[in-house]
Order: sequence, then C-alpha cells, then structure tokens
Amino acid sequence: MTNSRKSATTPKIAPELTPSVEELEAQERRLVFRRFTHDDAWALGSLLVELARERQAPVAIDIHRAGQQLFHAALPGSTPDNDAWIARKRRVVERYGSASYLVGARFRAKGTTFEESSRLDPDTYAAHGGSFPITVEGVGVVGAVTVSGLPQLQDHRLVVEALEHVLGEQL
Repeated sequence: MTNSRKSATTPKIAPELTPSVEELEAQERRLVFRRFTHDDAWALGSLLVELARERQAPVAIDIHRAGQQLFHAALPGSTPDNDAWIARKRRVVERYGSASYLVGARFRAKGTTFEESSRLDPDTYAAHGGSFPITVEGVGVVGAVTVSGLPQLQDHRLVVEALEHVLGEQL
C-alpha cells in the first residue's frame, strides 16, 4: 500500500486547539455569577449530568461551595479514581483561585509543569482540566465545579459549556 493510498483511506483527525492562557483567563472573567445558591448548584449539576448522558461520557461531577459539597453525581463508566481526581483538581482551584486547566497552562507557558515547579504534593493537587472556580460578582471565588472522566481539555470544555448555558439563562 502506498502512502498516498493509505492517507486517502485513513481519516485525519485534527488535534484539538489548546486554548491560550489569555483565552482561559477571559473565560474566568466572563463566567461570573451574581449569586450562587443551592438551587444554582442543582441547576448547574443537573445540566452537566444531562450533557454527559447525551454524550455517554463516563464522568463524575462535583460542585462545592465554601467547603460544602452541594452536588455530586457519578455516571456509568466513572470510577472511584474520578472522585480522587475531582478532589485533587478542586484543591488547585481553592488554592490558586483559578481553573485547574488554567493553572497548568500557566506553568506550561513558563516552560515547566505544575508537578515540577509548584512544590505541591501531586497526590493532593492536580492542575489538570476539569475544575472551574465558582465566582460571585463582588465576592470572588466561593467554590468550584469539577468534572472528571474525559481527557483534561474535554473535562474543562464540558464545565465551561454548562457554565455558559446556566449564566446565559440568568441574564
């Protein structure tokens, strides 16, 4: 088989474009709540469950506010490891006040990794995509919404999609 024939029958999958630090920071500035109640946590978590079920995504979903778990769901195919990842990613948001994916991207932009340079225990903290700060206007970061089970950029994008939808309805 020649290379030309092989390339004609082998689909080429374009790699996902990795968002820049600036794009990720813009997401955080844009995705801010006026308030964040238990009902808001339920609406956001329920939407994430709906989106994940539609896509048959084997994820676990978690929403915390002020140290309290307000929502948790584990969909078919998720495992206890997803809950461990959720805790590690959420701790990054709580410590840095930024999305776990953005924290990792900032380290990569400096030519290093979170694991190499943060001096934090990788069994406790993970700067991998999927945890996003819940920010309230005039208050700051009050919690985190986290998804685990997909590749990190897909986890991040699922959370952002749900936040955009929920915040769009609040406007």
